[in-house]
Amino acid sequence: MITLYGIKNCDTVKKARKWLEQNAVEYRFHDFREDGMDTVPLASWLEQFGWEQVLNRRSTSWRALDQTQKDAMDNTSAATLANETPTLIKRPVLTKGGDTLFGFKADTYASFAK
Repeated sequence: MITLYGIKNCDTVKKARKWLEQNAVEYRFHDFREDGMDTVPLASWLEQFGWEQVLNRRSTSWRALDQTQKDAMDNTSAATLANETPTLIKRPVLTKGGDTLFGFKADTYASFAK
């Protein structure tokens, strides 16, 4: 089963959901805010990809961090901050089995969803 993680009002998440629905891809949506972070495999993502790929450094949440937090960022601090502020996570996150994609690109989704 494919799971799409994100926040329902995020424009990129909306595009991903629309693409999945238009292409008749069955998926489960997990909203970081509404469904919580308890079942999000954040630690696994950080271990596999590193905080640099998991966190969205162009987000307003990232810009709101003070420079000391940014300079000291590592997987441990990223996990703590992302659990407190899920909008720091690059969205959407698409998972299927052990595979994970960050962001949305239609051509990548097409090959991933097969």
